[in-house]
Amino acid sequence: MGRLERKVVLVTGGGAGIGAGIALAFAREGAAVVVTGRRKQVLEQIVRQIEQAKGRALAVPGDVTDETHVRSAVSQAVRTFGKLDVLVNNAGIGEFGKLIHEMDDRSWQTLLDVNVTGVFRFIRAAVPEMLKAGGGSIINISSIAGSAGLPLNAAYSATKGAMDALTRSVAIDYAKQKIRCNAISPGLIETPMAEPLIQHPERLAEVMQAYPMDGPGKPEDVAYLAVYLASDESKWVTGTNIPVDGGLLAH
Repeated sequence: MGRLERKVVLVTGGGAGIGAGIALAFAREGAAVVVTGRRKQVLEQIVRQIEQAKGRALAVPGDVTDETHVRSAVSQAVRTFGKLDVLVNNAGIGEFGKLIHEMDDRSWQTLLDVNVTGVFRFIRAAVPEMLKAGGGSIINISSIAGSAGLPLNAAYSATKGAMDALTRSVAIDYAKQKIRCNAISPGLIETPMAEPLIQHPERLAEVMQAYPMDGPGKPEDVAYLAVYLASDESKWVTGTNIPVDGGLLAH
C-alpha cells in the first residue's frame, strides 16, 4: 500500500521539471493525480505514464492567472475523484539576468501574477474542498531565492519571499481545521527553467562553487520531500520552509 493511497492531489505546472517529478512520485505512492499547466500535450504525456503504471490521473490544461481555469481544475478534481486532499503550487516563471532598474512594469507584473497571485487563487479555491474533506496539505514550491540574496534575481526573489510569507500565514489560519501548509525551497535543479545555465559548463561550474554538494539536484530530490509533506507522516508539520539545496543555505 502506497503512502498516499486514497489521497487526491492537484499539481500545478505538472507537465515538466519539478512538477512532473512530483506528479509521478505521487502516483507511484497510490494517489489520484490531477495535473495542470499551459501545455496540453505534455500534461497528457504525464497522464499516460501514470495510467500505464495502473495509476489514476487527469490533465486539466490552463493558466494559473485565469480564475475560471483555477476553479475548474479544483472542481474537476473533486468531480472525477471525489475530493481534494493535497495541493502542490508548483507553477512558476523566472526573470533572471536583470538588475531591478532594467525591468519594466509588465515583466514585474507577470511574475507577480504567476508566482504569487496564481498561488493565492489555487489556495483560495482548494481550501473549501479541504475543509469538506476534514483537512489537507498545501505544498508551495518556493526557492532558495526567497531566503538568500542571489545576483540578478531581485524580482523573482521578491515573489518567492512573498510565497514564503503566505505559506506561514495560511498555516496559522487553518491549523485548527487540519489544513497544513508548507514550502519547499529548491536550489539549482535540472529542469527546463535551468537548462540555459546547465547547457553552459563553465557558467554552471561557477554557480556550483557555492554549493557544498556536487552537481545540480534532480526533480525527484524535491519529489521525495513533497511525498512526505503530502502524507500523514507529516501530520504535525506545518508552516515550515524546507530547503532542498545541496547545503547552499547552510553557509
